Amino acid sequence: MGVTIGFIGATTEELDRAEREPSWADEYIFELYSGDDFPTRPYGGPDKAWAGLQFLLDGTEVDLDFLMDGSQILEDGTLFGWSAEQIESVARQLRATPWERLAAHYDPERMTKEDVYPNTWRFDAEGELKWLEHAYEGLVAFFSEAAEGGYGAFMSFSF
Repeated sequence: MGVTIGFIGATTEELDRAEREPSWADEYIFELYSGDDFPTRPYGGPDKAWAGLQFLLDGTEVDLDFLMDGSQILEDGTLFGWSAEQIESVARQLRATPWERLAAHYDPERMTKEDVYPNTWRFDAEGELKWLEHAYEGLVAFFSEAAEGGYGAFMSFSF
């Protein structure tokens, strides 16, 4: 399976309750992904591409850190809440940052040396760049849809 990150839109009320009742949040996320409410709200994420995208984002002015942003809901570090304001801010930055600006920082040799997850950069450098581009497009789409809908988000981090 691997280490993955995913997002699903969340209302302010859901995020508030999640902070008060973390065990509720854990169960609720499962229900969202398996229930009738899914996929009527924005969802998506970088999946396994999160660290590669983080490497590229770090070379830009986009203020996004997958592992530091959001507020931790579960003590084990597998669930975070992102406010509607955070989602809007990131969406604005991502929409203003074309893929080419990120791609300019792609360095498969350095990414391999620094062991950037999933560390497949040396096997098919061009293919991995296309994979990152697809993941970035999905990330921009998620943040844009969530912002337009006034959503915050739950971010799951599985390892």
